[in-house]
Amino acid sequence: MSANFEAKKEIVSQIKSRFENAQSVVVVHYSGITVEEVTKLRTQFREAGVEYVVLKNKLVDRALEEMNIEGLKEHLTGPNAFAFGHKDAVAPAKVIYDFIDKNKKEKENLCVKGGLLGKEVMDEKAIKALSQIPAKEVLLARLVGSIHSPVANLVYCLEAIRKQKAGESAE
Repeated sequence: MSANFEAKKEIVSQIKSRFENAQSVVVVHYSGITVEEVTKLRTQFREAGVEYVVLKNKLVDRALEEMNIEGLKEHLTGPNAFAFGHKDAVAPAKVIYDFIDKNKKEKENLCVKGGLLGKEVMDEKAIKALSQIPAKEVLLARLVGSIHSPVANLVYCLEAIRKQKAGESAE
């Protein structure tokens, strides 16, 4: 076998590993964006703990075939980059949509084509919905708040009853 074939097999193996280790993957079509904008986008991805790489569509297709993932091939045309969310499944979608909104990018210049959540293929609408989910910390804070509120109200009521029975003013 040729050295080129062996090199491509190794690259496919690395791509497959990226997909397997990611909680989510977003396929981003890019064209007509400046180096400065790409650098800013990469920085935002890095800060969010997202790996953002440009990969050859054919090699990604081979990796997906090896993983028995179907439905993403139709998105593997043109210049694509891949955002891998290893720690947070929502982060890649959030970062790209925030960037598009803040920089008023045209649909044809920078857009989400689709992606994966685990091994489930998602279309652009599903990725958009994923991007609107609050961060994990916000969801946990809301959960604690919803648990705390009824308990605090119960304590307030019990204290009012105790004061009333003791003849104190219930203020």
